[in-house]
Amino acid sequence: MLSFLGFGKSNAQTKKEFKDPLNTAVFTTKYVIEENKDITYVTHELEDGSWQFFSDDKFEDFTKVALLVSIENIIKRDKTVLEIADLPLGCYAKRKNRTEKWEIFKTK
Repeated sequence: MLSFLGFGKSNAQTKKEFKDPLNTAVFTTKYVIEENKDITYVTHELEDGSWQFFSDDKFEDFTKVALLVSIENIIKRDKTVLEIADLPLGCYAKRKNRTEKWEIFKTK
């Protein structure tokens, strides 16, 4: 009965999911997809609700490194992004590497 009311649940039983369908297109880079770099910076854009998943690689021209993939592809590559699946619109999350905790910030 306690579990039914939400009491007695462990955090391991609480699983976050993206509200967007798994086939939703998201922006990322060749570094994340082709070189399997850690996702260290994620944005959830206020204007259009789009998601962007980046590594810590620097680039000058996004069009030269940009890729469009599904959220499902990102999750398969790095399940830890599910920790921020509820990232609010107009916010971003960052971390140093895959083993670090996400820090959440509001876009200015």
